[in-house]
Amino acid sequence: MLPNTIWDKNKPKTDLNEFEKLLANYDYSFKRGDIVKGTIIGFISNGVLVDIGAKTTAYLPLREVSTDYSQPATSLLRIGEEKEFYILKDEDEEGQLTLSLKRVMLAQVWSKLEELKNNDAVVESDVISVVKGGILVEVMGVRGFVPSSHLRVKDAESLVGKRIPLKILSLDPVKNNLILSHRKVVFDQQAEQRKDVFDKLGVGVSVEGEVVRLADFGAFVDLGGIDGLLPLSQMSWRWVDHPADLLKVGDKITVEIIGIDHDKQRVSLSLKTQQPDPWDEIAKTHNVGQKVVGKVTRIKHFGAFVEVYPGVEALLPGKEVYEYENETKTKLTLNQEITTTIVRFMPEDRRMSLSYTGKIDEDF
Repeated sequence: MLPNTIWDKNKPKTDLNEFEKLLANYDYSFKRGDIVKGTIIGFISNGVLVDIGAKTTAYLPLREVSTDYSQPATSLLRIGEEKEFYILKDEDEEGQLTLSLKRVMLAQVWSKLEELKNNDAVVESDVISVVKGGILVEVMGVRGFVPSSHLRVKDAESLVGKRIPLKILSLDPVKNNLILSHRKVVFDQQAEQRKDVFDKLGVGVSVEGEVVRLADFGAFVDLGGIDGLLPLSQMSWRWVDHPADLLKVGDKITVEIIGIDHDKQRVSLSLKTQQPDPWDEIAKTHNVGQKVVGKVTRIKHFGAFVEVYPGVEALLPGKEVYEYENETKTKLTLNQEITTTIVRFMPEDRRMSLSYTGKIDEDF
């Protein structure tokens, strides 16, 4: 018999011979993985004793009572209380089965989570910690993961210890895998707000927004409930290698709306239109045949691009690059200043061609 047992003193005693007869005539079959009903009959130092109608009293370890280890088993269970249990281990040498209440509770939780996912419902979740690629949360006793791409906050560390609303993206009870999204909650909550904002937007209108995300191809700007795309090509009249060269998350900028797709609710933005078009400016001061000093910004197999005016790049063709390198015995490099001559100038088409030699070639 297991030690330190708290027994129900009011339970009537049964004659041993009569009890043995009952066992002999009782047909039962319990195996690992079954769900069985049982009654709490006592507590011991390392677990709980449960009557499930087997030959011997079943054993429920403390670690299998609940996912909340801060609460003692005696505060969660009462003698005489009936519950469903999961058979964790088959009978040992003494014929005792090991049970789990936590497994049944988790199965019910996963079922509830599946229902919440199907209903696209919001679940309140406690943020446990920040990890690589996102944050860990606890939802109804189950650990979940929120990827960084599905967080709509600037500082993930500020969420630790707090409760936030999330929506379930995917779940797999077998692999104990639960993926959630904070961004989806915010997106849905702002749906009506986005509609109002979207109805007020128009092409050619300048609006203020906040940079919320950077990508290789551009930046996403929050316009007050709607994220507009600011493409790399629309950031500056000058050549930009990456959005991070000009912007950072949290920057407040004024942009012009250059395109609206009402069906897809997409907005295209431009930052460079907030500045004068440099091609209009250079048309007033530069002409064919004029010598210009510029800085090499890009080198391609067909030639080099030279910035001859802030925001204006002109092409120095490959044969002219060859002429320069042949004459100077040096290699043309990035950021190098070079003196050239304008040999073709079409500001209306935003095109300019240069010559190192100053000669106009028919191939220009």
